[in-house]
Amino acid sequence: MHNRRQFLKNVGLMSVASVPLLSACTPNNPSQTSNNATLDKDNKSKANKNPFADLKYDFYGTHQSGITTPAQRHTYFLVAELHSTDVNEIQQMFKDWTAYSAKLMAGKNIKPYDQNPHLPPSDTGEADSLGAYGLTLTFGISPSFLKKLNLEHKAPPEFSNLPNFPRDQLKPHLTGGDICISACSEDPQVAFHAVRQLVRQARSLITMKWSQSGYNAFDDGADTPRNLFAFKDGTANKETLENTDKWLWIGEGAFKNGSYLVVRLIQMHLETWDRTSLVGQEDTFGRHRESGASIGKTDEFAPLDIHAKDDKGKLMVGEASHAGIAKRTGLQILRRSYSYSSGIDDKGQFNAGLLFVSFQKNPMQFSVIQNAFGNNDKMTEYTTHIGSGLFACFGGVEKGGYLGQGLFE
Repeated sequence: MHNRRQFLKNVGLMSVASVPLLSACTPNNPSQTSNNATLDKDNKSKANKNPFADLKYDFYGTHQSGITTPAQRHTYFLVAELHSTDVNEIQQMFKDWTAYSAKLMAGKNIKPYDQNPHLPPSDTGEADSLGAYGLTLTFGISPSFLKKLNLEHKAPPEFSNLPNFPRDQLKPHLTGGDICISACSEDPQVAFHAVRQLVRQARSLITMKWSQSGYNAFDDGADTPRNLFAFKDGTANKETLENTDKWLWIGEGAFKNGSYLVVRLIQMHLETWDRTSLVGQEDTFGRHRESGASIGKTDEFAPLDIHAKDDKGKLMVGEASHAGIAKRTGLQILRRSYSYSSGIDDKGQFNAGLLFVSFQKNPMQFSVIQNAFGNNDKMTEYTTHIGSGLFACFGGVEKGGYLGQGLFE
């Protein structure tokens, strides 16, 4: 995200954010050791330590982590369904998850290990030798969650299931669900481990519905990540973050200081895209591939001018371009998407695409934009939406409180 460089500078990690991870960890090049490397009691250098191992975010605060937090390189996103409709049980589950999440984000196990070797370990252990790696955890619930627990009277008026959008080919097993957990980290195993522990402790109350891992890639923490079509994904976030009260945060009610999360699993037809000319690719996006700038400009973050024309009177950013259609709605969202690649499909093609995640103050922001794409967006020639969900994310948790407190009390 656009503010990653400033954030890392503020926490003293600028030196590791502005160089490739591998070069920062090269054991035979001490001059490239990160500033946060420390010495152990024997004064042996820990220069070989991954520079992101000790990066930590506080679980507690006004807003949940993982929304405006600088985007990490990995995610594990899970959707679950309620196995219990006992409100008290689910309330306690979120209380437990609060305590566990605070520990996980601090790089700790959710519980100390039991000393009895004949019992299953209290933690599955795959992250025991790993640091926090900038782990964030974000929780949301769906309209069906409120219905199952008879809490519909707590639902904001705008909180209802997403409508059907043109050209959707949603698969039932990838659609809906009651709860989402988004774990993001600089290490994929740390992200998976966190979700695994939370699910493990709630097995009698929830059933997993679907999940997807994803990744981002960038050398410089200020760079906008590229998707698998090689275009930058999230350039417009800068404008959204300049007015979060308008575009991002819910202002009142049970979800005050929270946000609405939309997830879409988007299959990208890479083989078709790879046969498209560079001009055709750029016309599809309405942006230049290399720089991310809108057509005719060189600065990625320069305002996108939907009225600009070339010397022949033709619109520079076409009416059917992805960025042009979105801009013409006058609405903003915060994109926090990740690429995925999950083997080969039954047609012998890459099973790859985008785990699209966006945050917005009102689901209408996403729905209007998605409806505007309709059948006009050139991008629909290369993508298919196969999964979908809408979740209301709770506000942040103050110390002594718990996730969803405004909903359950």
